[in-house]
Amino acid sequence: MTTSFREAYSVLQRHAETLRTQDEPNIDDLLTIVTESVSAYKVCKQRIDAVEEALKAALDGAGVDAPPPATPTPQATNPSPSTPRATARPTHSPATSFDDMDDDIPF
Repeated sequence: MTTSFREAYSVLQRHAETLRTQDEPNIDDLLTIVTESVSAYKVCKQRIDAVEEALKAALDGAGVDAPPPATPTPQATNPSPSTPRATARPTHSPATSFDDMDDDIPF
């Protein structure tokens, strides 16, 4: 059984490459590949979970909030080119005389 993340990850990479590159499935080796891969996955998962917990504890102890997960904004999605975009519209009706405009001068 592998004990380090690096060893376990190497097993997963090797088995993935074997399965990707084989021309014909080798059913005789499949059980060994699956068994070793599951064991290696468990080691990797345990190490990742331990690191996440340690980081969470360190950030909580430092008074730092973990950043929220990134969520796509509506603008981040790809709107279709034919989708009209909303345009800013004035919130008040345009002035009809100079007397009305005096109230809008900012200085």
